Amino acid sequence: MNEDEQLRELCVRLGASTEQAATMAAQLQKRAGQLAVERGITREAALAHLLNVVVKGRNGETPPGFPPTNPGK
Repeated sequence: MNEDEQLRELCVRLGASTEQAATMAAQLQKRAGQLAVERGITREAALAHLLNVVVKGRNGETPPGFPPTNPGK
């Protein structure tokens, strides 16, 4: 199973439709490449960071480095 298939499968397991998962996987891969260049880190480290953000967001948690929001406003 290649990286794209793994990412799509993960997105489906997190609740995305098959079509949404394909879009999300492509966006994650593209953004990982961008972050790697911007931050001078490996693409793998950038993808790991993004996946952490996705999973924490899906679980309703605020990932480190993100300010909490106030849903009452």
